Amino acid sequence: MKVFVSRKIPEIGYELLKNAGHEVTAWGDDRPLTQEELIQYAKQHHGLICMNGEKINSHFVNECRHLKVISLYSVGYDNIDIAAATQLKIPVGNTPDVLSDATADIAFTLLLMASRKAIFQHKRILNKQWDFFRPTANLGIELKNKTLGVFGLGRIGFEMAKRCRGAYNMDIIYHNRSHNLQAENELNARMVSFDELLLQSDVLSVHTALTPETKGKFDYAAFSKMKKNCIFVNTARGGMHNEEDLIKALNENLLWGASRIHSELLKLGLGLMRCATVPSIWCRPDPYPAIRTSPFDASAVACELPARNPVTCLNVDVAASR
Repeated sequence: MKVFVSRKIPEIGYELLKNAGHEVTAWGDDRPLTQEELIQYAKQHHGLICMNGEKINSHFVNECRHLKVISLYSVGYDNIDIAAATQLKIPVGNTPDVLSDATADIAFTLLLMASRKAIFQHKRILNKQWDFFRPTANLGIELKNKTLGVFGLGRIGFEMAKRCRGAYNMDIIYHNRSHNLQAENELNARMVSFDELLLQSDVLSVHTALTPETKGKFDYAAFSKMKKNCIFVNTARGGMHNEEDLIKALNENLLWGASRIHSELLKLGLGLMRCATVPSIWCRPDPYPAIRTSPFDASAVACELPARNPVTCLNVDVAASR
């Protein structure tokens, strides 16, 4: 089978494919493919390994209905029209669990950086504004014995909760569609309503999928209900919150700080980067400076799963019928 890989991936991925008898072609330029370019390459291959940022919508799958498999180099799959792929009987797979620890590490890092204004203080050093010590200036915030609220307590949210519980003895509350019994048993986590999550959290960390129901869930009304000393952490999709509303809330001191910047800031004049309590860290997208969510080992495993074809199939009935 001929397989096209839309970005450079660790060598182990190519080796797995070649050892299985597949012919592999990989995109080598350091720029993203346009959708039409991706379609043209996909038309010349039977399998596709693609990235989360690439739109695999109904237009794409109808143009490439010959594909035997589409494998995502990511956990998230909001860029793929699963229904369209299912209708055309194309199996789609992703890579769950691989980056749970790595993403939780990033969320925890962002939390620490926001609580201590680390990037803001670093910028002050670079600007030579550190010559005089002011004991009351630019103080951080204590995390010990505070309350962590998790919006979407799944694999990644559970790992984030474990870190906060273990390091700072934080109480854990969460909002889910269903109970997470493991978290309740091991971390004494407590499920609450969305409003209770907003009102009670000292740290609110987002770890759920971007869906029509969750898109823009955190808007000005939501931020207005949160504690003034709350830190908002979003290592899920940027669309989960309204960026303009977040900037407004920070400028009005409705929140202590926030840790999440995505490509929309380019359109908004990098407003968050001027807020003193914001770590100003780029998490996405790839073309911009980033803290990578995957360390070397996890990155190797992440490419191994799609290389083996869909280990976790998102449209199971299709895979079973092939």
